[in-house]
Order: sequence, then structure tokens, then C-alpha cells
Amino acid sequence: MSNLAAPAARAPRAAQERLLFRLEWRVVRRLDGRLAGGYRTAHRGTGTDFAGLREYAEGDDARHIDWNVTARLNEPQLRLFNEDRELMVWLVLDRSASMTVGAPGRGKHDVVSELALVLARLFGRGGNRVGALLYDVPGGQVRTVPPGTGRRHALRIGVELARTERARTKLARTNGGGRRGGTTDLAAMLDAVAKLARRRALIVVISDFIGDGDWERSLLRLVPRHEVVALRVIDTADDELPDAGLVVVEDAETGEQLVIDSGDPLLRARVRAGAEERDARLAAGMRRAAVPLHRIDTSADLATALIEVVASTRRRRA
Repeated sequence: MSNLAAPAARAPRAAQERLLFRLEWRVVRRLDGRLAGGYRTAHRGTGTDFAGLREYAEGDDARHIDWNVTARLNEPQLRLFNEDRELMVWLVLDRSASMTVGAPGRGKHDVVSELALVLARLFGRGGNRVGALLYDVPGGQVRTVPPGTGRRHALRIGVELARTERARTKLARTNGGGRRGGTTDLAAMLDAVAKLARRRALIVVISDFIGDGDWERSLLRLVPRHEVVALRVIDTADDELPDAGLVVVEDAETGEQLVIDSGDPLLRARVRAGAEERDARLAAGMRRAAVPLHRIDTSADLATALIEVVASTRRRRA
């Protein structure tokens, strides 16, 4: 039995090893050096990145006095720097049923897996510690990968993602569709990472943000202590209804089924309007919380999309 189980246990790791190798060549090499520069620690200390000036106070290190500015203002001024310290990163990965939408091999869950591997590899190779929270895995559980660093740790996150996907597929085969119930509780997802992140961290939430719950309140509780970035993975199927005549549609998360005429122009307009209203609510909530929201399309080149994320972050801070 153990001899048969061993190859099965190694299969997810081998597949993730191949995926990570491919991503390192196609994506990581293009992004190397860009991402770390886009996210600097907010702590002040003795690093080399100049952050500003303040008045000298008793007990400060006199070696950091800016004598030129002091002479102009006639008051001792101290130079401040961004502190050189490792960055703690938490990846919040939405594994709910709505993330299975998309073309075979390029669904939203595939993009989440690639994003997780790339980000874990990029941040981890600089000595930063990266942890992952897999939310709403099959069975309604939350799975956590403790913070770690390096290539092996990035691979561990990928293996956990692969295992949750295999578990979902198996569950769907046994009960005809997998977990059924309400939609993803986005507030609970944010609350879960708030409990895990004990020290100040960069929290990257990767989700399609299709769900319910008072997520904005949870987000507002999270941002004072941490830096939060939202990567919204989307597919054309989220916003557009294909013109295919009479079809049976099913809610990926609740399992509710309905027969519709997909060619009905009024129905198509209602679907489009509903998607636009959802997008507007999401953008407004993120804007109120001052959390950058970036759109990652399943059809987009991953490296190009992430370069734009970093560029956008730098423009906001300029």
C-alpha cells in the first residue's frame, strides 16, 4: 500500500516543480528586481533609503544630524531612513468554487496558482518570509502554510494549492458538484488573515471578490496595521453571457440551476449591468480603505500584468 501511495503523493510536487520551473523562466526572470522595489517597509531605522527629516531630540544618534539643513534652519535636524529589515508577506488565496470558472488549463484557479508561485518565489528569494492562507478549500476549511523563504517553500505553497484542487475535483465526482451552500464570505477570509498576521506585513489578497459578508468593515480593520494589496482575478465569463440559445446555468458556489435564453438582449443587458454594479461597489470599497485594486485577466500575460501592478504602486507613492 505504501509503495502505491508514494508515487501518488509525489505527483502534485512533480507537477508543481515543472510549473515553477516554467514560471521562473517566463515570468520571474522578467520581474526580478522590480517587485521588491515596489514594496518597501514602512518602518524607520538605519537603512540606506532616505525617508525625510525631523527635529533632533535628546537621545538621538548625533551621527545622523544633517548639518547643512541644521545650519539653514538654525535647529538640529535628523536624517531618517527606511529600515533594512525582512518583509513579512501573507498570500490570501481564494479557493472557492467561483474560482474554477474559465477555460480548461487557464481558469481563475490556474492563475491564482501561478500568481502564488511567482510571488512566493520573488519575495522569498530576497530573504523575506512568505506565508499562505488557502481560504474556502473543499469542505469549508481554511488551510495555512506557515511563513518561510526560498524556492523550496514556494514549491510547498504550490503543492498545497494542487492538493486542494485535487480534493475539489474528487468531491465533485463523488457528490455531483462539490460543496454547496452560500457564496464566499469575503469578510471571514480577511478576518482569518488578520488573526494569522501577528506582526506588520504585506498582505496580498488574490481573489475574484465574488461573495458576500461585510468585507469592507473587515478590510478597514486590517489596513491600519498592515499594507494590503488586492489582485482581482477575472474571466470574461464573470461579466458576459455568451449567446448560445437556451442553456442551463449553475451558480458555482450555491449549486442553484436555472434555464435561460442566453440570446435574450434584455437578459444580456441585465447581466452586464449587474456585473458593472458589482465592480463599482468593489472599487468604491477598496478606494475608501485606500487599498490598491489590480485586475488580472485570465487571458493576460502574467509578467506584463505584474509589471503593471508594480508600476501602478510606484505611481501612487510618487
